[in-house]
Amino acid sequence: MFAPPLHAQGFAGGDQGKLLLTGGGTQAEGAAGGGLAAWALITGYGTRDSYGANVHSTLVKTSDYRLHSYGVGVGINDRVELSLNRQDFKVTGGALNGVEAGQDIFGVKVKVLGDAVYGQDSLLPQVAVGVMHKRTDDITGGVLGAGIKATALGAKKDSGTDIYVAATKLLLSQSLLLNGTVRFTKANQFGLLGFGGDLKDEYRPEFEATVLYLFSRSFAVATEYRTKPRNLSADKEQDAWDMFFVWAPNKHFSLVGAYLNLGKILDSQGYTSKQKGPYVSVQVGF
Repeated sequence: MFAPPLHAQGFAGGDQGKLLLTGGGTQAEGAAGGGLAAWALITGYGTRDSYGANVHSTLVKTSDYRLHSYGVGVGINDRVELSLNRQDFKVTGGALNGVEAGQDIFGVKVKVLGDAVYGQDSLLPQVAVGVMHKRTDDITGGVLGAGIKATALGAKKDSGTDIYVAATKLLLSQSLLLNGTVRFTKANQFGLLGFGGDLKDEYRPEFEATVLYLFSRSFAVATEYRTKPRNLSADKEQDAWDMFFVWAPNKHFSLVGAYLNLGKILDSQGYTSKQKGPYVSVQVGF
């Protein structure tokens, strides 16, 4: 995401009984997770008898684009997560310089099985089911002037809903966290270019994976991979991956820095190089 990513977590409240880093960071669409992948963990440090919450801000800067993602998340009884996230996207180079897009994302996640921390004597991971409803703005600015809807690029709709199932296994004795997520989606470029398209307009499974190693209670490094649909002939969308570190000196603040590769975006418009660059995310909460 850009200059380095930042995530932060904090604020006094709740019982803050969960282990450090077990509330996860905040992924690009607002759910608890890594940078790209949604995890089965519930945001915040509140246990099953309490609650937790955070505010977060993430900035990504690639060769030709800038993305700012920010919002809030609430975890209730370490069982239910509610999130509200905003993404602002801008083209910063080439023929489409100055073009802007954005979307609002409303998320709900429910833990349905297992426990990442207390299930150390079991092979069963923590499993959660989540929904993200996304509403895309008109695409404006630059050569587009007053703007156009995403449907003008071939998308079928300017709003859509992702449904995902995430499984997270924390192996404390190996200092390792493993996550796998299956997401059913029609979103083009995470939804910023609408949903469905002239090539495909149906829900298909996409996959997200994370491998994270804990060097200490407060510092970890990870890598992620996320597949994406190819619905639009106007956009040769590719899979994304990242490598990141997370530093959480306490339960109120965390910082994430990453190197991100989003693949090609709007390749038919002349962007033949892959969009890659730094990512910074900060999260503050409790």
